[in-house]
Amino acid sequence: MNHFHLAILAVGALALIAAWLRHRGLRRERSLRHLLDRADALEQLLHRTRERMKDMRQVVDRVPQEISAQAHASLDAQDQVQQGLRDVLEHRLWISRHGLTAPQKELDAACRAMDRAYESISNQLGRLENAGAELADVTQAALEQAAREPPALTRRGE
Repeated sequence: MNHFHLAILAVGALALIAAWLRHRGLRRERSLRHLLDRADALEQLLHRTRERMKDMRQVVDRVPQEISAQAHASLDAQDQVQQGLRDVLEHRLWISRHGLTAPQKELDAACRAMDRAYESISNQLGRLENAGAELADVTQAALEQAAREPPALTRRGE
């Protein structure tokens, strides 16, 4: 084999190594971007959940106490939302400290964990919004019915 062939093989090997390193760098970059974007989305989702729970408390406050006690207990999840926000902050700190040096396997695991957390909270918010809509409908119907009843039949008339 002459020097020309060796040079071609060396250039080809270097090109393969460069392509592999570029692919690895792009994958790492995509993983880090995904983690940061998902952390932003999760934080926004937690804030939206907190606001939705606050809105629902106002609807529940219109319902008689004996009916609304369980709903109030379910809506009293401020500590859980705060813990979720702290978890997002911990993820951001981990990303800033270890994101550039963590093995790709750890980045992949962190992406999966963040996706699961987002999906779980998103599903819970969806159920909360559905329950809120149903509660608002039922509450409005009960208030309208009470307004049509003669005062002697309502508790206000007692």
